[in-house]
Amino acid sequence: MTTDTPPLRAAIIPVTAIEQNCTLIWCTKTMRAAVIDPGGDLPRIKAAIAQAGVTVEKVLLTHGHIDHAGEARPLADELGVKIEGPHEDDRFWLARLEDDGRNWGIRGVNTESDRWLVDGDTVTVGELTLDVYHTPGHTAGHVIFHHAPSRFAQVGDVLFQGSVGRTDLPQGNHKQLIESIVTKLWPLGDTHFIPGHGKPSTFAHERQHNMFVSDRALAA
Repeated sequence: MTTDTPPLRAAIIPVTAIEQNCTLIWCTKTMRAAVIDPGGDLPRIKAAIAQAGVTVEKVLLTHGHIDHAGEARPLADELGVKIEGPHEDDRFWLARLEDDGRNWGIRGVNTESDRWLVDGDTVTVGELTLDVYHTPGHTAGHVIFHHAPSRFAQVGDVLFQGSVGRTDLPQGNHKQLIESIVTKLWPLGDTHFIPGHGKPSTFAHERQHNMFVSDRALAA
C-alpha cells in the first residue's frame, strides 16, 4: 500500500425502488468497514462487500425511515455486528418499520439501535474516527457522519445536490432542517458528501448554488 492511498474509501449501493444510497465505507489500512443505511436489497449489499474485500464491523444509521433502515437488523444479525445510530428520537421510526414496509412495498424489520448516538459522539471504522452530528429536521433523530481528514460526510436525507430533505412526514420540521444545515454542515467547509438519494456533491457547492439553502436564498 502506497502513501497515496486515502484512509477512507466509499462505495454507493443503490437499494430499494426508491434508490436510496446505501453506502459502504472502509478503512483502507485495516479493510474494516461499516454499512450505512441498509434499507433493502441485502444480496446487492453483500455482493458489494465481497467485491470490496472488506470485513464489516458495524451498521450505521442516519435515521429511521424505511428506505434507510428497513433491513438493518437482518443484515446486522447475519454479519454478527451491532447497529449504531441514529439519535434516540428516531426510536419512533425504527419501531414501525414493518408497518411502513407494507405501505411502501419494502421489507421492514422493526428494531432498536444497539447504540443511540448524540451530537458530539464519534464512531470508529477500523482505525478511522468519524464525528457524529445530530441534524434534526427531516426526522427528529437524524444524524450525519463526518470524517474530517478525508473531507467526507454521509448526510442521509438532510441535504441533496440541489435540494434538501422533505419535512412533511411525522416529526419533520422545515425550520429545524434549515438550521441543521446552516449550523452543522456549512461550518465543515468544502466537504464532499454522499446524500441519501441522488448524486454526491460538496457543501461548498450547495452553499453557493442550492436554491433552498444557499447564502443568497436564505438572505432573500
